[in-house]
Amino acid sequence: MAERLPARAFLALLTDDFTELPPPGGESETDGPLGWPGHDASLARAAARTGEEESVVCGTGSVAGTRAVLLAFEFGFLGGSLGLRAGDRLVAAYTYAREHRLPVVPLVATGGSRMQEGMLALTQLHRVARQSALTRQAGLAQIAVLRDPATGGGWATLGAGADVVLALPGAQVGFAGSRVRPADADPAAYTAEAQVAAGSADAVVPPGELRAVLGRWLRLLTAPSEAPAPVPEPLGATDLPATGWDAVRRARAPGRPRAGAYLDAYFTDRVALSGDRSGGTDPDGMLCGFGEHAGRTVAYAAQTGTATRPAGYRTAARLIRLADRLGIPVLTLVDTPGAAGDAEAERQGAGPAIADLFAAVASARVPVTTLVIGEGGSGGALALAAPGGTWVTPDGYFSVIAPELAAAILKRPPWEVAQTASQLRLRPQDLAELGVARLRTGEQLFPGTGDRRS
Repeated sequence: MAERLPARAFLALLTDDFTELPPPGGESETDGPLGWPGHDASLARAAARTGEEESVVCGTGSVAGTRAVLLAFEFGFLGGSLGLRAGDRLVAAYTYAREHRLPVVPLVATGGSRMQEGMLALTQLHRVARQSALTRQAGLAQIAVLRDPATGGGWATLGAGADVVLALPGAQVGFAGSRVRPADADPAAYTAEAQVAAGSADAVVPPGELRAVLGRWLRLLTAPSEAPAPVPEPLGATDLPATGWDAVRRARAPGRPRAGAYLDAYFTDRVALSGDRSGGTDPDGMLCGFGEHAGRTVAYAAQTGTATRPAGYRTAARLIRLADRLGIPVLTLVDTPGAAGDAEAERQGAGPAIADLFAAVASARVPVTTLVIGEGGSGGALALAAPGGTWVTPDGYFSVIAPELAAAILKRPPWEVAQTASQLRLRPQDLAELGVARLRTGEQLFPGTGDRRS
């Protein structure tokens, strides 16, 4: 279990200049809207115990240099429950954030809605969800920090509804609180670590590192730019392959530079986005996040050379849509033999996941730059490629299908695979001549036409 710090003590971990926003006016009815016997007395005891007037403290502060609106729950005040007055405070804070163009940081520690206020408390979730949606439409980032516990509607709105979700180690996280779970439920499933593994949260961050990590996220997500991401320099071969089969073998070489090397060379700092928010992750197949290149923020989605899983495509689509809302240019690195084609991938929705990524790239208003650094295997690679904005290194190739599979479909013998590779015209120079991509060779950019798919 994570340490349960009071709201103001937790705020002090993150900022030295927290300034509380004035709470909105208005008094609740005696014993609340339901006339629940003793509710006023419970509120008074909670206030005396915590020093707070409600379950949420809202204000502004600078986190590692970036100013934000912070929404800190006080779990000691009736379990951090959401009631009418808490809803009023959250609405006012989100409104302030939009008026002053500030990102929002919910610091979630709540057991859910306040039972003593019934459905009027539960409907605060509608109000919070609307404020979150309006803030999203305004192009402002929302980064949630899950404390202990983060359950019920607080998790399902302020937490899971944020653009980025960070969590404290060992925090209880789940829609079902500890007292309403099935008796035989596995406690390990209701933890921050389990939510990261399931793709519902991005990272577990120790308290001592939280200010720096949150500050990096805020800095990167509040730096829009209209200029396209510069094309990375090739890290491998600089000469072009002689034949199609040479191109394939070069792209498949074990020692060829992969996505990790490109990201390390390109970014001076970066943070990782993890999970598709639909129950899956693909850490071995797709790397996503935001980084700093030449003093400005660039979002990235990079294939790693393996067959990409459905969760990888969904994570990349999530990344591109977030970058598009925040006005941040995108860099994609293509390197996959193709989409995973096993039965489990089909059950996980490979087709819809790829279709959704095609749609995210096609509808992006921010510039998307693509560099093919290795294998470009069919539609599983094409989904990540920007129409009219794709470049290819001498280590890369792009093909409608793998040469071996093309030969098999055409009923050719194995010894004709190399000839088939050349006939597919998949070499970097072929792609440039066909207008499918532009060459990126050493210090030189060879424009080509690059417009056949736009």
